[in-house]
Order: sequence, then C-alpha cells, then structure tokens
Amino acid sequence: MTADAGAAPVVAPPSGRLAVVAAPPASSTTPALLAVVGDDLVQVGPVDEVVAVVERLERERSPRWTWWAAGTDARALVTARLPLARCWDVAEVHRLLSGGWDASPQVAWAQARGLEVAALPAASAGDLFDFGVDDSPGGEDSDTVDLDDPVRVDGYLRPDVGTPAWPLTAERLVAWGRAALDCAATQEAQLMGLGPRAVATAHSESAAALLCLELERDGLPIDRPAAERLIAEAAGPRPRDERHAREVRAERDAVVLRHAPGREHTDLRNPVQVRELLLSVGVDVPNTRKGVLAPYRDTHPLVAALLDWRTAERIATTYGYPWLGAHVGADDRLRGSWTACDGAAGRMTAQNGLHNLPTSLRPAVAAQPGHVLVRADLGQIEPRVLAAVSGDRAFAAATLSDDLYAPVAQTLGVERAVAKVAVLGAMYGARRGTAADALKGLERAYPTAMAYLDQMYAAGVRREVLRTFGGRAVHTGGFLPFGQHGDAPLGDDPARAAARGRYARNAVIQGAAAELFKAWAATVRATTRDLGAQIVLCLHDELLVHVPEEHAEEARGRVVTALTDSARRWTGSTQVRFVADTSVVSRWSEAKE
Repeated sequence: MTADAGAAPVVAPPSGRLAVVAAPPASSTTPALLAVVGDDLVQVGPVDEVVAVVERLERERSPRWTWWAAGTDARALVTARLPLARCWDVAEVHRLLSGGWDASPQVAWAQARGLEVAALPAASAGDLFDFGVDDSPGGEDSDTVDLDDPVRVDGYLRPDVGTPAWPLTAERLVAWGRAALDCAATQEAQLMGLGPRAVATAHSESAAALLCLELERDGLPIDRPAAERLIAEAAGPRPRDERHAREVRAERDAVVLRHAPGREHTDLRNPVQVRELLLSVGVDVPNTRKGVLAPYRDTHPLVAALLDWRTAERIATTYGYPWLGAHVGADDRLRGSWTACDGAAGRMTAQNGLHNLPTSLRPAVAAQPGHVLVRADLGQIEPRVLAAVSGDRAFAAATLSDDLYAPVAQTLGVERAVAKVAVLGAMYGARRGTAADALKGLERAYPTAMAYLDQMYAAGVRREVLRTFGGRAVHTGGFLPFGQHGDAPLGDDPARAAARGRYARNAVIQGAAAELFKAWAATVRATTRDLGAQIVLCLHDELLVHVPEEHAEEARGRVVTALTDSARRWTGSTQVRFVADTSVVSRWSEAKE
C-alpha cells in the first residue's frame, strides 16, 4: 500500500513502560552508567547494579523495555544473559516508519515530533572555524533553559548528547531515558494510524534487534578441524610464510593454466587477461562473470577449471586461514555484527561470512557435543506472502498445498516448472519468454494478486513512498538501476521508470517476507528458551537453532508451531498457509536443500 504516517501529536508514555539507557564512561576513572526510568521508578548506577535491577523487574513486571537502540543501550543486558521478553527499539521503529538506515536518536525524535530532519542542529567541532553551527539548545544564555535537558527550546534533541560537550551524568541520563519514552509513545501513536499490524511489526522488529545482539554474543558453532580441512582442500595448505603463500597460489593457478599451453603467465585475477585466455581456446564471452561462464562449463576443460578455481580463490582470499583466525573464537564460534534491517526492504544482515558462507564450508558448521541443530527453511515464502498481502482468496487456496506451484499449474493447465517461472516472473519482472502465456493465465485465475503487483509497479514508476504489509516505508524515488549513479538526471527515462516499478513490486514482497521471518524468529526465541535453545543463524528465510540433543524433537515441533502462530498473528487469519522444511542435524550440510 502507499501511505504516509505523518506527524502524530505528542502523547504521554504508556503507564508501566520502562526505559533503559546507557552512558559511556565520562573519563578513564569513572564507570559506565546504566539507568532504568519509568513512572514510578528511577534507578541509575554502575552497569552491574542496574543489570540486577532489570533482572528483578523483568521477573516481577515483564515490562516492554524501551531504548533508543539495542546496540547502545541493551548490550550490557544481553552480555549478562538476561532473557528479556518484550522491548521497543526507537531506532528500529524509526526505520519502519520512515524507511532508510539513519536512525540516530536525533533523527528519530525529529521525525516523531514532526520536525524538519534536514534542519537538524549540528554538533560543534569545538574549533574557531566551526562557523554556522548552533551549539546551544536554542539560547543557552537564557535563565529559563535547563542545561540538563536533552531537548532544546526549539524542540530538537541536542546534537552533542553523550559527547564531552554534554556528557551523560546521572541526572542527564534520567532525562535521556524520559525522552526515549516520549519518543516511543509518539511512534506508537503514529503506527496506530497505520493500523494494529504496524504496531505488532514494531514489536517484532524490536525483538529482532535484541536477537541480533544475542547472535553476536553466542556466535555460530564451528568444527575448527573440519573447517581447516575444507579450506585446505579448496585453497591448499596453510602457508608457512609469504614465499610459501606465493607457491600455493601458483599451484592453484596452474590447475587452470595447464589447459592453455603457452599462456602460463596469464594473471587469473585480471579480467582482461582471463577473457583473452578464454578466446585462445575458442570461448568468446562479453565478460568473465560466473553467471556468464557457467553455461560454457562443458565446452572446454579450461572453463570448468576456471569456475572451480573461482570457488577455491574465494575461499583462499575471503574465507581462508586468516578469516578462520580472525573471526572464529577460542570457543569455536564464528562471530560478526548483525543488523535487524538492511535499510531497504528490511532484511537482516550479518558480517564476517555469516550471510555469505560458501556452501562448500557448510560441513564445518556443526553442533557442539551434546547438542544438535534444528534447521528450518521457509518454503515458497514469496508467493505465499503475495497471497497474504494481496488478499487473493483463490491464490490463498493454492497455499494450502505443500507445493503451491502444483495447484497453480493445474489451474493454468501447464507444467509445474512453467507455473513456477510464471509466478516468480510476475513478482520479479521476468514477464517474457516461455512463461508469458502462463502469466496471462495467472491474470485470469488470480486477478487480485496480479492487480496488487501491477499497482505496486505503477506506484514505483510514479516515485511514490510505499508501505509493506507490516507498515515499513519503501522509498522508490531515489532508486537507481544497477550501474547508474546518483548524479544522473531524473527525467522520465522509460527504462529507469520501469526499473523503479520492478523494484517497488519486488520490495513490497521481500519486505513483507522479512517481516514475517522476524516475527517467526522472535517467536522461536521466546518459545524455545526453556529448552536451552539458541538461535545461531538467521539466513534470509532460514533458521538454525542450537539445542541440547535431548530436546531436539520438542524444539523442532515448537519451531513449526511458532511459524503457524506468528503467521496467524501477522496475517490476521488462517487463510494463507506457510510451511517450513525442518530437520534435526549435526551439521548444517546434512540438511536437505
């Protein structure tokens, strides 16, 4: 849908809600501070003391904890392994309301209060040449200005909160927490203007941000000896020194170059030289990308060797011994930073290979002794999401099948493979070729779903701000097709307009799928904790849960139930069925793809 949340009036925080805000040490001799702020409670002190208070309050009240951003304010709580059930993350909710990535407290506050974000006051750099920067809260010389209030008289938050210019003392930290509560209350009022589903999405997005900290803390279990063996098989032995590294690299290259006698000095890392190498054996390609070369694998042994070399080279340079040493800890856990939202359609992201681990290294992802992995992968998630967000009853009926494409194929009178290509093409823009006739059949059989996609396409062409099923803003006006740059003139170029339309059609489906996935992950987190389970990987539509072996089947059942429950809450009905392929394995590679 297309919508604009607009600015809501300032409202009072809901009674009983508690804020947690953190302050870094003001100096090398002072401790970091943590504060809990609420209607009937203020507690400020060293982190360990306040963590104990939070633990007690979670047990006694189970409040919805509020913070500016989990990564700043909740990190100490996650480090202490507090099992917090509910939260409100101002930054993540701002990303939901406004789209994009920038979600500093100052930006989120301005958006919530209806202030012009472009007019945010800038913090002073503290030098004589910092002209034009307003470093006062709207008139600091006035006797009426509270110097401990983070809110300026012009309504903006101070830009220097937490800096040496305005350190977060105990008194200021309390005011900072109250500001977070005020901002969260206004955000909730804005989301209610979009509907209850948007508020529920804010809850699951906030839970996902907290889960991201737990994923960073717990890491992905790795069988280090297996990882070293797999790296050695692909990239060669661990180099003893730089000279040995060059020898190993030359040996890896020689496997390819032996298929082109006389060209042994070709630099395989130079695309121009690689294209010349391919031409020497009669393979003429426009470029040397993997997708371009793959259809030529069987035309000459050099092409197959080159493609295999690419895989080995990627492991050697990106996922080799240095990667293993830098990112897999002494406890054999792979760690990297996580984000709950990519700033676009809202997918979770991770660093250090957690989202890009080559398939050949998956055997190294292994449960620790006494544990197993419950792997769950959402099946045919995008078309099922389309059925839900479009409200097409006929398409929803097809989701009742384990294989959605089978009843669609039967309805269209085509083979399953053609039906699949047609459905995916309708969502992602491939509307020509063999599936074109089937696509016309889709329009006749499922007019509501196809009309929804067409509406999103048209809105993207018009550069409208769209909203996903859960309420996330998706901006299409600034979208640029791959290879184009931001300084290109906007104009009405048909190709760019069509690219915006395809992006919009894609984003509302991918964004809604991400919302459901995070709601599912949050539910799994909440319902399997008592089994000693840990979510250790969220990969697009796939979960890996590390669980004690004796609870494996119970955990597997709860993961499936969590999908049913979260999907029912997310869609508001049971008309669309969502399915997951689940298995209990010792190694990630054992799961059926």
